[in-house]
Amino acid sequence: MGPLGLIIPMEGGGADDAHHWPPGVHSFDPKPFFPDAGMDWLNTYLLQAVIATVLVIGVWLWFAKDQRVVPGFKQWIGEQLYNLVRNGIGREALGPDYRRFTPYLVALFSFILVNNLFGQFFLSMFPTFSRVGYAYGLALLSWLLYNGVGIAKHGLGGYLKLMTMPKGVPGPLYAIIIPLEVLSNFIVRPITLALRLFANLFAGHLVVIVFVVGGSMLLENADFLYKIAGGASLLMAFPIFGLELFIGALQAYIFTVLTAQYVASSLAEDH
Repeated sequence: MGPLGLIIPMEGGGADDAHHWPPGVHSFDPKPFFPDAGMDWLNTYLLQAVIATVLVIGVWLWFAKDQRVVPGFKQWIGEQLYNLVRNGIGREALGPDYRRFTPYLVALFSFILVNNLFGQFFLSMFPTFSRVGYAYGLALLSWLLYNGVGIAKHGLGGYLKLMTMPKGVPGPLYAIIIPLEVLSNFIVRPITLALRLFANLFAGHLVVIVFVVGGSMLLENADFLYKIAGGASLLMAFPIFGLELFIGALQAYIFTVLTAQYVASSLAEDH
């Protein structure tokens, strides 16, 4: 594989190259740090999630340090990011209740964004949420939040009635509506929330693998036409990387917006 392993450190490099080349879906498998110790959970994905947590906490503490009435560039950047989530997501979706949920929404957006950017960082090249378990874990937190605040406000019985028995529906139709509402609000929501994030990151990075690895293999061919095709493939990888940056930011925004909307629906008096 040569220098490609320095650019995309995925499966396929090292002494076991023959067992993992060419890269593919298996390239997204986590790489345990201590494979012989039975600690497969201690792997590259977990390390990225921990690093992202430290980065998010550290950066926001840095933004909050030495606040001034007239902001400098650092403070201005922090305020713009904060206002994007507080005003553009929290206030729009939650109205007067936005203040108490803003810290979670800011942390959620920041954490997803940083983990998505790992997919373009040359030392990792793995978006954390291309591993579906991490996306399900984050969706579970949002599921617990919007159900928890709904139960806290309406009580368990009132909340279940709110979420499963919409007003204005004729009584005989409840036999159909209630199972559909249970499926939609309690099962489909968290699953689609996770799969949307996972599928976009996984598919996008798989496309990057195809163009970069395919281009590199074509360049190694002696035929001149193959070399031209390989060079074109590698050049195409750059706009795809740019698209991946946009998709990573967009998916962080969408996940946070949907979480805020689900919280708002749980707090609403009518469903």
